[in-house]
Amino acid sequence: MPPALMHGGESLEGAQVLEEVQGPLGLLLWETYRDVALWATTQPDERDGLFASGAAAARKASMEAASAEPALERGLRGASVVLTDPAGAQEQDVMAACRQAADWAEQRGLLSTAVTLATAAALASPANAAAAFRVGQIARRHNQGARAETWFRRAVGLGRQAKDWASYSEAFLGLGNLYKLRGNYPAARRFLIRGLRAARRHALRDIQGRALHDLFTIAVETSPPAEAQELARLAFRAYGPRHPKLPALAHDVAYFWMSQGRFEPALEVFRAVLPHLNDPNERIICSGNVGRAAGATGERAVFDEAWEQVWGAAGEWDKLPLAAQAQLELAHGASSLRDWGRAERAAESARELGQRKSAGGVVIESEAVLDAVRRKRGPEQPTAEPAAAEDTQDLAADFVRSLRTVAAR
Repeated sequence: MPPALMHGGESLEGAQVLEEVQGPLGLLLWETYRDVALWATTQPDERDGLFASGAAAARKASMEAASAEPALERGLRGASVVLTDPAGAQEQDVMAACRQAADWAEQRGLLSTAVTLATAAALASPANAAAAFRVGQIARRHNQGARAETWFRRAVGLGRQAKDWASYSEAFLGLGNLYKLRGNYPAARRFLIRGLRAARRHALRDIQGRALHDLFTIAVETSPPAEAQELARLAFRAYGPRHPKLPALAHDVAYFWMSQGRFEPALEVFRAVLPHLNDPNERIICSGNVGRAAGATGERAVFDEAWEQVWGAAGEWDKLPLAAQAQLELAHGASSLRDWGRAERAAESARELGQRKSAGGVVIESEAVLDAVRRKRGPEQPTAEPAAAEDTQDLAADFVRSLRTVAAR
């Protein structure tokens, strides 16, 4: 079984928890990790008497002093069974408790704490492929690529051994997306195809949809448009009309169409997606894309509405990673409408916000748009291939119908 990295390079194992969460709560989380790790790496017949007699009482006092939120407290109390009954504590119970605590940390953006507690969960149940996959998933989100890869590879091995085909397939998708982030598209594609094949063999429809969705995003960058379009259609079929990731797929496909110059179907789909988005970051980029497509199709009223939605969130721009990109899309839309004043305003704002966020690509493109706008030159629109127009319209209609049906419920 491939070994996995237990920590991210800190001098004291788990010390990042103490840096991320200050005070008594941080100490409690760190102690929980260390206790579970010690218990998990001790042979079951040697666990009796592993901790000092007063350890359980001290932990109870620590939890009272830390005043943890109820969801976290339940996880920590569940994990403390290794102190109260080290010989009788069950792997699955300890793993579930640590995972609950890790989920609490991840939801609050405490990724160092989340990956540490997820590691505790995986150590508590070392044969559990899903627990290993979860460590890789959080580590990848935390930009710990090497650590994530070792856990994904371990999840592949554990999944094969236990015939846990869902975790086995998921782990290949995890590796594929990790390599996609690194820009290694050929390797990413190979891993995603392995995950797709495993999901098909075992009739895991949800994972098939996600694999095809990821393969579509790679095809957009590396393959002819017809291949990307076919993968989009296959992903739509695998997801089905009520899948929670359908809005994300629809948005990705609409952006692909927009980049191909197919603004009308893109606009239809962007507008159908918008009511499904609750996250402010997702809403602002979708509104920006609506504005760009509306500008290109001459839909001034729709563009005005998108402009108001993006500018209405001005107080939140610094908190939204995609706000600068949304403004850049509006600049393109305003330029298409020959609304030079708003085009310049949006491009300048996108450039300034992009500089603050170190978004080099947005800054460069914003400067190009500004230069064209000041010369009163509209954007050069890509030319769509006529042969694919009917197929695009059919898929757009499928997306819009599904999204509106779900929204109406």
